Amino acid sequence: MAGSAVLAATAALSACSSASDTADGPEKLTVWIMKDSVTEDFLARFTQDFERQHKDIGLDIQIQEWDGIGEKITAALASTDAPDVIEVGNTQVAQYAASGGVKDLTGRKEDLAGADWLPGLAEPGKVDGKQYGIPWYAANRVVLYNKDLFAKAGITGPPATQEAWLADTAKLNKGGTQGIYLPGQNWYTFAGFVWEEGGELAVRSGGSWKGTLDTPEALAGMDYYRRLQALGKGPKDSDEAKPPQAEVFAKGDVAQIISTPGGAKLVEEANPALAGKIGFFPVPGKTAGEPGAVFTGGSDLIVPEASAHQDAAYRVIKALTGDKWQTDMAKTMSYVPNRTTLAKAVEGSEGTAAMAAGAARGRATPNSPQWAAVEATNPIKQYLTEVLTGGDPAKAAKDASDSITRTLGS
Repeated sequence: MAGSAVLAATAALSACSSASDTADGPEKLTVWIMKDSVTEDFLARFTQDFERQHKDIGLDIQIQEWDGIGEKITAALASTDAPDVIEVGNTQVAQYAASGGVKDLTGRKEDLAGADWLPGLAEPGKVDGKQYGIPWYAANRVVLYNKDLFAKAGITGPPATQEAWLADTAKLNKGGTQGIYLPGQNWYTFAGFVWEEGGELAVRSGGSWKGTLDTPEALAGMDYYRRLQALGKGPKDSDEAKPPQAEVFAKGDVAQIISTPGGAKLVEEANPALAGKIGFFPVPGKTAGEPGAVFTGGSDLIVPEASAHQDAAYRVIKALTGDKWQTDMAKTMSYVPNRTTLAKAVEGSEGTAAMAAGAARGRATPNSPQWAAVEATNPIKQYLTEVLTGGDPAKAAKDASDSITRTLGS
């Protein structure tokens, strides 16, 4: 991003916070925001409003690239000259907190209405009972459906339960229509089914982590995934990126995909004839009226211990996570706000409203600093393919669980 005076693209750690202060001017805070998280216009509006209300604080917002950000943040946290506020992925907080360079903000939870935070953002930000990451925004998967194909099949509304979803999808899966396109390695969707059954990907016990895909609950989640995936022609050995599922859906003969609502824009770009014909509903749960558990992605905000302006940094976080800018961001970016009490902020958007409903039951991956290493090799994807191609579910689950246990214990 470029063009606004309030945004300074950065490529090195030399753009520090303390060096930008003047002897008699306002405190100058450095804030790292990830590229494309929010628009330049949003940041400009926020900066102008914040500096107008806080005459003693100036903001230097610097846009960061995702590529290589882990190493860059780790280096910043270990330095004596860190930025003051950093946006991080919600599942990355444990990794950074393990370095000891992130400030514990547990005492600020009540002031930030922490009781209402989305669990999928709040829980990953908490490590060993301490809140290091403050929830900023969320996004999660919903079901995108072709309204014309639903009408053609005589289906008048979204399914209320998982079993009804299977029945409707089977009904759609006729006459050349795929009831659903679900790639075999869509492991985030699979994780939601495991959580819905009461299972976990891994659990911590006695100070160590153990993979738990072989529990009865997790195996039940796998069985549901297998039944749903079989109602379409999705590949069993790749994920939603290969091929891009938006392009598959855009052909017009697929009734459903599981995606963030933003996927609809990609579909419409590929096939403008589908504009206005895509509907949205939360991933169904086992009980009518209650959405299913889903993986919640998004971002938290952290304050480095090395920040020279920690009190002022907290004021920035409080503003960004407060009602005014949470509502503005939800409407600008179609994100889910960080608190369940702000659900009305997205009522005008069908896709975002469906996402917000699901976010109330959002979850995150195991809160281990080593979970990134699990995703690097991803035995869960291998497990899914093994089962979908006829392998023994119990054996494949045990193998995947053992692999997760080894990695988390490394």
